Amino acid sequence: MSAQPTLLYVDDDKALARLVERGLTRHGFCVEHAHNGEAGLARIAQGGIDVIALDQYMPGLDGLETLERIQAIPGAPPVVFVTASQDSKIAVTALKAGAADYLVKDTLGEFVPLLQVAAEVAIRQAHIQKARDDAEAEIRASRDRYAALATEREVLLREVNHRVGNSLQIIASLLHLQANSSPEEDIKAALTAAMGRVAAVAQVHRRLYTSHDLKSVLLNQYLEALLEDLRRSAEGNRMSRLDLKAEPVEIDPDRAVAIGIIVNELVMNAVKYAYPDGPGPIHVQLKTDGGNIELSIADDGVGLNAKADPRSTGMGQRIVSAMAQKLDAQAERDPTHAGTRIVLRFRRDISPATKTRSATAA
Repeated sequence: MSAQPTLLYVDDDKALARLVERGLTRHGFCVEHAHNGEAGLARIAQGGIDVIALDQYMPGLDGLETLERIQAIPGAPPVVFVTASQDSKIAVTALKAGAADYLVKDTLGEFVPLLQVAAEVAIRQAHIQKARDDAEAEIRASRDRYAALATEREVLLREVNHRVGNSLQIIASLLHLQANSSPEEDIKAALTAAMGRVAAVAQVHRRLYTSHDLKSVLLNQYLEALLEDLRRSAEGNRMSRLDLKAEPVEIDPDRAVAIGIIVNELVMNAVKYAYPDGPGPIHVQLKTDGGNIELSIADDGVGLNAKADPRSTGMGQRIVSAMAQKLDAQAERDPTHAGTRIVLRFRRDISPATKTRSATAA
């Protein structure tokens, strides 16, 4: 409430208006008088009124009609309805129409102290309501701003993933061309392996670009696209038959990259070593068990001997180990499988410890 609040007293009784002015002025109010509803509305339109005391029975517009017009004014001051009528229906109607309070006046001005209290309370309530409305408006504006920023961020992230995915795919294609043009088998194999690793990362970015959720990748779709890339990059009829059985599991992009690189390494090593006499089937399986995920890559080929593991040599072994660490998992061989079956088990939801290890590995 301001140091000297202004009360507009709307009443055709000039004598009573003077009593109200004298009584409220002693208590810090500045009182202005309007002799009818039209004059009161004109003064309200000028601004600077903190609270209105409004009589019911006046020539021209009566109190309820004036109250209705006041309520239509944006940011209108609170209204204390003041009338000599004892009719409770008028009081109920006025309060329903938006009056802050209702008082019964008398000709001697004994209601003035009550009017003072009612006016002060009405002003405080109006200030509280305005502060609440302002806060809610700011919250709505902030929410709209954040929604706009989130939409803009999503568009930018999709564009970034699109550009990164395209750039990585170009790199993979160049590696593929270089591998095909090299007469050295070792160089050809190294370039092909590098191409597969780059393609695994590129496929994640393509998934994110087309996904409804930029925070996760659907693994069954990702692995299907990754294996299709491997099929297309096969040399002649050397590529084995790739079978995929994967449940629709969503996972964060960082771990999706790790899974894709692991699958790429183990599948390509199976292609090289599992079937010396010609291509055979390679099975990739992804399934869930409660909060855990199990990823396996298996073949029905010659298997591994205890002394030499052709799938865990050199760069490939280090890459698989590093990617498994990002998943908080270990690549384990299934000793009961006739050929070779490598299994990784890891949590579906990333743990704080895994985040720390992933950051260190990166």
